[in-house]
Amino acid sequence: MISGNTKLIAHLGFPTHSFKAPLIYNPYFEKNGIDAVVVPMGCRPEDYTAFLKLVFRLSNIHGALITMPHKITTMELLDQISTNAQVAGACNAVRIGLDGRLIGDMFDGEGFVRGVLRKGRQISGVRAIMAGTGGVGSAIAASLAKAGLAELALSDASATMMQGLADRLRRHYPDLKVEIGKTDPDGYDIVINATPLGMNENDPLPFDVSHISPSAFAGEVVLSREITPFLAAARARGCGYQVGTDMLFEQIPAYLEFFDLPTTTAEELRAVARL
Repeated sequence: MISGNTKLIAHLGFPTHSFKAPLIYNPYFEKNGIDAVVVPMGCRPEDYTAFLKLVFRLSNIHGALITMPHKITTMELLDQISTNAQVAGACNAVRIGLDGRLIGDMFDGEGFVRGVLRKGRQISGVRAIMAGTGGVGSAIAASLAKAGLAELALSDASATMMQGLADRLRRHYPDLKVEIGKTDPDGYDIVINATPLGMNENDPLPFDVSHISPSAFAGEVVLSREITPFLAAARARGCGYQVGTDMLFEQIPAYLEFFDLPTTTAEELRAVARL
């Protein structure tokens, strides 16, 4: 039962049918007797700026999960922004500090990185190539840089988005070698598809998979299908790989830590989720 002392985490987005987080978080809270609840709240973009401030005036508000289309707008409304969010150019989690300041962070990329590390792969000092520099790609790039990646090659149909991400990475991580416009995966340790390429019939794959080393690690962000055409091709090459839903479940422990709530593992979350 929700009481006035229950820690409320607002899940802010639009439209409301896009909300899945309560089906993962709330079963976990119930199972472990944690007095917290994630509540979906649909908010139109034109109302969002005023609404976010009002949400954090609630007496039992503990934080907010931010989904599309509000991740970029949120950046202008915060008092403190993490490096991850600054590099990504977007924010998907907000909490209120003891002094009342709004603090924002970005965890989409943290889920990807945690999944790679838990599979026994190294990130620090290695080379990665990624197709796609939109929201999820930018978040992954930010977390890879934070984890000590040595080199990141980027490609995207939008030269403006690609250049913008490269500039932000160079500004915040001057020791990271960043190259743009590269699509050949030969010689890279981690190969990431942060685009929907390959999901439609007759789509090209984001990379020439024959150039990926069998010792490389392949990562995907698509959630609607576990083994995408890109992952199937990489797996056939002998590559280790990570599916898109791994990123989803691996990022939730990072959110819990950000909100100062008892954390858990991706395995427990998968076991209790009601998706």
